[in-house]
Amino acid sequence: MKSKIFESKIREDIVSKVLEAKKKQQPYSNSPVAGKQHSAKGLIVHARHVWRSGYGRGQSRVPRKIFSRRGSQFNWQGAEVPQAKGGMRAHPPKITQFTRDLKINKKELKIALLSSISATASEKYILKKYSTIDKLDKKTPFIVSSDLMKKKTKEMLNELKNTLGNLYFISIKEKSVRAGRGKMRGRKYQTNAGMILIIGKDEKLKTGLFDVKKANELSVSDLAKGGLGRVAVYTEKAVKELEDKLGENKK
Repeated sequence: MKSKIFESKIREDIVSKVLEAKKKQQPYSNSPVAGKQHSAKGLIVHARHVWRSGYGRGQSRVPRKIFSRRGSQFNWQGAEVPQAKGGMRAHPPKITQFTRDLKINKKELKIALLSSISATASEKYILKKYSTIDKLDKKTPFIVSSDLMKKKTKEMLNELKNTLGNLYFISIKEKSVRAGRGKMRGRKYQTNAGMILIIGKDEKLKTGLFDVKKANELSVSDLAKGGLGRVAVYTEKAVKELEDKLGENKK
């Protein structure tokens, strides 16, 4: 079964443009009250005959907090400003610097998705992405019957092994202990991406062996993140839905 959606012209430039626009970084910033949780008076007044005046003391006009006093004599210490102990940071990260407003045209999104799908059926791009493999045993694209969803795990894996050939061994997710200090920093384990199985919107499959995505939710990031040519297996229903969604191959 060969579909026209696997024969689109692969536009690497548009795919990279879409991936750049879809990049996300978790925003972070300091607390809005960082360095301000104290009873500092604020800027010290240097006028004469004013309560708490800093007149004649040779002190700079920075916010200060009072530790002790004796009559009108105060024991002050600088606070809040960056150079003071416990003060705020001079130029902390701000939420606004993480907001991205990059937009992509609908036609470009469609071209990028078609290109990503075509790359999953291109032996050239698959071999380029998985450099440890010299040649593919099976023909692309990899399309399986929708009956795969009803089979038990062992039978399903055997069918995938027959479908993928020598790509099967890099298609199943493997978990390993990370080397280096990352083990102590909340990322002890690392996994490979593995393959992705694209299914129809009415089909269901729950597994941790590989990624599963419905055809109507498929995005460029699912297929092209990390490089074009990811190992992808499509069910017959998924191919039909993608044909209906994307239409004919339009240049």
